[in-house]
This record gives sequence, C-alpha cells and structure tokens, in this order.
Amino acid sequence: MKFQRRASPEPEINLIPFIDVLLVVLIFLMLSTTYSKLTEMALTLPEADAAEAQAHPQEIVVAVAADGRLSVNRQVLAQADLQTLSQALAAAASGVSQPMVIISADAQASHQSVMLVMEAARRTGLGQLSFAAQSRARD
Repeated sequence: MKFQRRASPEPEINLIPFIDVLLVVLIFLMLSTTYSKLTEMALTLPEADAAEAQAHPQEIVVAVAADGRLSVNRQVLAQADLQTLSQALAAAASGVSQPMVIISADAQASHQSVMLVMEAARRTGLGQLSFAAQSRARD
C-alpha cells in the first residue's frame, strides 16, 4: 500500500483585521489627545475654578513671564516698558473691531508686570480685558 502525503496548504496571514485594529487605535489616540496653545515663553498659569474657555476671534494675547518678559500675540517684546507695550497693542488692535486683551500671566509673575499690561491696554483704548488660567486638578 502506498501512502501519499497530502500537500499541506500554505498558511495565510490575513492583514485586514490587523490594519482595522491599528486604525481604531490611531483614531482613539487622535481623539483623546489634548491640544494646547503654546506660547514663545514657558508659562505656569495660575489655577482657578473657571467656566469653559470661549474662543474670541478678535483676541490679543499678552503673555507675561515670571521674569517680566512680555509678548503680544507670540511676538516677544524687546523691552518690557509701557511705551513699547502700548505700541505693540495698538499694532495688534489695528483693523480689529472690539478686540479683547487676554492677559496670560505666569503664576510667579509680579503684580507690577500685570498692572503694566492693564495700563498699556487702557492707554491704547482697549477696554475688554480677561485673564487666562488653567483648571484645578480635580481629586
């Protein structure tokens, strides 16, 4: 009696379920990633229990670093004095109706630096001011 071996079928690796799983993981990571606004200066914002941040299309963001450096709409100012800041705010507000100044001050920034920004906004005629803060971590 002659026994013949059957030819075993070639094993197949089906890549379609693997690709499906990778796409689901990729979509999950894209949706769960938080995006934040980055400024030119590293700031640690003070914490506050505040309402959800609202997007204002006509906002001017003034960042105040802990060492007193200032930036207007991510443009670092050469000098942190009232005249330079007033000129930068006036340039940023030109052509914009009802701009809002968002003061994004570091938690360690001096009170004088924040008051300088407020005074420059007043001199420029910008009456709408707001402060940026980060939410407190919930325990």
